[in-house]
Amino acid sequence: MASCKSSIALNLTDRVGSSYPPRVSGEIHVIIGPMFAGKTTSLLRRIRSERNNGRNVAMIKSSKDTRYAIDSVVTHDGVKFPCWALPDLTSFRHNVGEDAYEKLDVIGIDEAQFFEDLYDFCCKAADNDGKTVILSGLDGDYLRRSFGSVLDIIPLADTVTKLTARCEVCGKKAFFTFRKTAATQTELIGGADLYMPVCRQHYVNGQTVVETSRIVLESTSVHHQTTQLSCLEAATAAAAAVLQSQ
Repeated sequence: MASCKSSIALNLTDRVGSSYPPRVSGEIHVIIGPMFAGKTTSLLRRIRSERNNGRNVAMIKSSKDTRYAIDSVVTHDGVKFPCWALPDLTSFRHNVGEDAYEKLDVIGIDEAQFFEDLYDFCCKAADNDGKTVILSGLDGDYLRRSFGSVLDIIPLADTVTKLTARCEVCGKKAFFTFRKTAATQTELIGGADLYMPVCRQHYVNGQTVVETSRIVLESTSVHHQTTQLSCLEAATAAAAAVLQSQ
């Protein structure tokens, strides 16, 4: 994670004699929460509001996310907004063009956890370039651990909004995301087929079933990796089914 101090000094020097007007400081607004909490919906609502107020806006999403569309940010309800699908944020300025970038007032970033250069981009865009950056993303993964560098942006942020979903088991507020598959990689892009929002009680209950199944498999004579994985997949699916039936 690089410091912004040197880039700020360079920015002030570079703009002496520039044809662009002096910049004012920008803003950073963070929207976080579990899956199905309405983060993208909230982001699009704010971006549309900024556009309706006459500001120039642009939306970015990770090119990894191709669930609903390649060149649009799409909510789980099917609401769309055109975007730049990029592998990283650093390339955005080059792709959009220098003149177009200078004219931008607001930059929206969806699924921000997928961008490794999120901190540096937000820091430079807001502190140096005077942009308002509004980003949405998961604050935690399926293990309730920090996901990407979204939480690193909080010290930079003007506002932080923590959204909740509705627990699929009991209907209470859901703060966590339960994964309905035994896959263990952090980045596993999917929707309701792979994840469901749950409250604390039902997250713990579900994880207990999965972990107990894992321990039993490892302590028995089931040594074949494929067989173990199949059994664990079945146990995880069963845990999800039990939770949903409660």
